[in-house]
Amino acid sequence: MDNRIVNFIKRHHLLTLATVKNNEPYCSNAFYVFDEKKKTLIFSSDIKTKHAQQFIANPKVAASIALETTVIERIQGVQLLGEIKDLTQERLQKAKKLYLETFPYARLMKLCLWEFHLTFVKMTCNRLGFGKKLIWEK
Repeated sequence: MDNRIVNFIKRHHLLTLATVKNNEPYCSNAFYVFDEKKKTLIFSSDIKTKHAQQFIANPKVAASIALETTVIERIQGVQLLGEIKDLTQERLQKAKKLYLETFPYARLMKLCLWEFHLTFVKMTCNRLGFGKKLIWEK
């Protein structure tokens, strides 16, 4: 994965997640932490939420992370495709540690962590030139 994509994902913490079940799309937002080594995003979501019910039924999802700006030269963002997976016990402990290092206040919440395995990333970065795209595929 291009370092410019990695650095962008690491600098941000909020994603918009798009799910679909029975032809019904839905969007939600979640705080995430990026596991650069595994190319995954770790986020917390209660199993009872609409988006969790949708990605449990259909784990293939899309997401976006964007820099909010009105300055055209600064426009940056990533569009993501991948699959949501449950965390195994060993992986869950590592993911929880990483998540809590980034969001220590989450210790006060009931965490239900998920892992978004990235398969495709398209970054738009106008800092590299108007409409410049960087692509990564697994």
